[in-house]
Amino acid sequence: MDLEVSHIKKSFKSKLVLQDITFSARKGTCIGILGGNGCGKTTLLSILAGILKGDGGSFFWQGKNVFEEKGMFSQVVGYVPQGTPLFEELTAKDNLLLWYNRKALREELDDGVLALLHINDFLHMPVSRMSVGMKKRLSIGCAVAGKQPVLLLDEPTAALDLECKQQIWDYLTDYQHRGGIILLVTHDVNEIEHCDRCYLMKDGRLEKYEYDGDVRRLVRRL
Repeated sequence: MDLEVSHIKKSFKSKLVLQDITFSARKGTCIGILGGNGCGKTTLLSILAGILKGDGGSFFWQGKNVFEEKGMFSQVVGYVPQGTPLFEELTAKDNLLLWYNRKALREELDDGVLALLHINDFLHMPVSRMSVGMKKRLSIGCAVAGKQPVLLLDEPTAALDLECKQQIWDYLTDYQHRGGIILLVTHDVNEIEHCDRCYLMKDGRLEKYEYDGDVRRLVRRL
């Protein structure tokens, strides 16, 4: 397997949030994680992104432990949280220039990830004036500036209109086709259908789940 996550644990004081998170994935795979609010999904993504330190476990990318290899998080993982980690007073272009050099930015806007995300439509707009969908697309564009092979997404299309959702999924489909691995936290049934494999998170553990289109059954399991 290209990606292997084993026995991730995390507690906050006396509360055990993650107790044995284990899964693996090959290139070109989209993995969905479902679960109720507060079950630990965002905590898991934060640990895999290197923002939060776990209490145990390992995260291997092609045989190397990302937790132990210096500088590997930025090489391997792109992370798009629920919020938009952007500088509100800057334009889209200025935010992007924090991650891309000018040559790479031009290339990606012309025929790359930023073109797929339609960033040119609002390139010179301040973030403070953008819609939620624009901010989300820009956040994704910033997150994958280093062409990371693993993309962590926390409810990427929540509260977006249909056109924006489609633009994001057009990009994510292309990302997968190029061999990228997506780890997706979602509550959206339509997003579940994009996933190659799904897990339910409950009581700090992951359990494989085969979604058959029965929403009521899914809700009963959460």
